[in-house]
Amino acid sequence: MPTTPASGRRRPLRIALALVGAAALTAVSVALPAAAIESAHRPAPAPKPTVVLVHGAFADSSGWNQVTERLQKRGFTVLAASNPLRGLTTDAEYMKSILATIEGPIVLVGHSYGGAVITNAATGNPNVVSLVYVAAYALDAGERLIDANELGGGHSVLGDHLVIRPYPGAAEGDADGYIDPAFFRELFAADLPKKDTAVMAASQRPAALQALFTPSGEPAWKTIPSWYIVASKDNTIPPQAERAMAARAGSKTTEIRSSHVVMMSHPGEVTDVILDAAK
Repeated sequence: MPTTPASGRRRPLRIALALVGAAALTAVSVALPAAAIESAHRPAPAPKPTVVLVHGAFADSSGWNQVTERLQKRGFTVLAASNPLRGLTTDAEYMKSILATIEGPIVLVGHSYGGAVITNAATGNPNVVSLVYVAAYALDAGERLIDANELGGGHSVLGDHLVIRPYPGAAEGDADGYIDPAFFRELFAADLPKKDTAVMAASQRPAALQALFTPSGEPAWKTIPSWYIVASKDNTIPPQAERAMAARAGSKTTEIRSSHVVMMSHPGEVTDVILDAAK
């Protein structure tokens, strides 16, 4: 039977569609292996470091709460470690033992006396990739906390306002030191609400006085990159001393108009510095 004009038009159309389909399948079959090869050779993203936060004297890990929340929202694993406050040598060894349990890179952050602890605890640990000092002691080898307060022409009156109490098992001549609650807000947290500092003064953890007089070991900041936050309104560690320690360590320095507890009064800015150190 003769082909009608309509059926004659449909046959070339079917042929054209078949050719287009075959070409598309060929393109997919070529593209998929290429994409798979590219994916296989793309380097895996570097793991996010664990951020270890170390508090200082007259405080506990809760001082890091606002910073911890911000870091966790960014997907970081955070450990706000409990500092024993029993003396620099003991505390640094304790922190070393904690760091040894963490796999992968570590950003180690210390506030106040916690800075002296991380300075000693990080030495020799290849996983610690950066140090962050938050209004903290970045001691040099053989230096004591009481000496560091005088750096840059600074002077601390904290020692004039301590309440001394004995504790069982203390070495001869040692005791616990607390900040006199009457001076706590002025010295430690002048930019926080009075109702908060009243609770902080009542719940403060004491530090063994021997920590003031223990020479530091070889500092980790000599081999590990460091960041430093200077609290320019600090009445616990003189800001002049903080600036001197930051400059000596070659730290990337940020200055914040804050009391000693800068991580509580300016948690966002402190978190930003830690994120910079974690890059």
